[in-house]
Amino acid sequence: MDVSTLEWSITIAVTIAVLTFDVVVIARNPHEPSMRECTIAFIAYMSAAAVFGFWVMFFHGVDYGVDYFTGFIVEKSLSVDNLFVFIVLMAALKVPRKYQQEALMVGIILALVFRGIFIALGYQLVSNFSWVFYLFGAFLVYTAVGLVRSYRKHEEEHPEDNKVVKWAQTHLNVGEEYRGLKLWWKDNGVRVYSPMLIVILALGVTDILFALDSIPAIFGITDEPYLVFTANVFALMGLRQLYFLIGGLLKRLVYLSLGLAFILGWIGVKLFIHAAYKGGLIDWEVPTLLSLVVILVALTITAVASLAKSKGEDDEVVATDGGAAVPPAPQPAERGED
Repeated sequence: MDVSTLEWSITIAVTIAVLTFDVVVIARNPHEPSMRECTIAFIAYMSAAAVFGFWVMFFHGVDYGVDYFTGFIVEKSLSVDNLFVFIVLMAALKVPRKYQQEALMVGIILALVFRGIFIALGYQLVSNFSWVFYLFGAFLVYTAVGLVRSYRKHEEEHPEDNKVVKWAQTHLNVGEEYRGLKLWWKDNGVRVYSPMLIVILALGVTDILFALDSIPAIFGITDEPYLVFTANVFALMGLRQLYFLIGGLLKRLVYLSLGLAFILGWIGVKLFIHAAYKGGLIDWEVPTLLSLVVILVALTITAVASLAKSKGEDDEVVATDGGAAVPPAPQPAERGED
């Protein structure tokens, strides 16, 4: 794929401009966004992602466009799974609703930074060592198995218990008051750290862990750095709005971790086949269009089955107790861990 320096420059400049605009707007007026505000922004981001995909198809070819859309869908699915952890984290650290936008914005910026670093490293590896695809594939299959195990054990994420977070809470004078993105201040001559600093540390560590399987997954779709980068950017854009739009619905996606396990396992196997193809062992590899269809079908089945199960449980609770149904607790994925 021949991407000019101008295309790269415009893409990075627009990304930075959008993030800067978001940061300035949110910092000036911390608030819990309305459903209308979130809906408009989310539709705008998703429309921009779709328009960009069609632009890639028109200027760089249909195959690259399919690669982008497939990578975008995979990254968006993994990003939605991230929301489980964000919800748990915000609740555990008691972040006020009006400051959650700021925390999410910082988390998204950190995710872009870490993924940018991993993309650069990953591209250098796959460009010089074709056997790296075997490692990526093995890691994704291992992650998929870990997802299934954590689902069967009903394990939940506790990002607030991370060692880095615990160290900061133990060694820093952390207060109880949130002051937006102001991370420390002096109180009677003593430096006091905002609990927002702990939130940011937890988000940063979480972003690194999620990037460890996110980047190998996208390289399983395409090894074009421009498509890998833009798919990640558009997948993260709108995540903040999605957090407020479907926070309650996420609790009903009880099979999401299983659906993601299947997708990661599929991409892992695809990477093994791609590595064998690169090494001249076979003369065929899995078409990206087939992967796109498989991923869309898997996500559809996951969503339908999850909503059907949660609705059935709600109806059972109402019939048994005669009270209001309580959605089942989410079972977030512990990706990258056994």
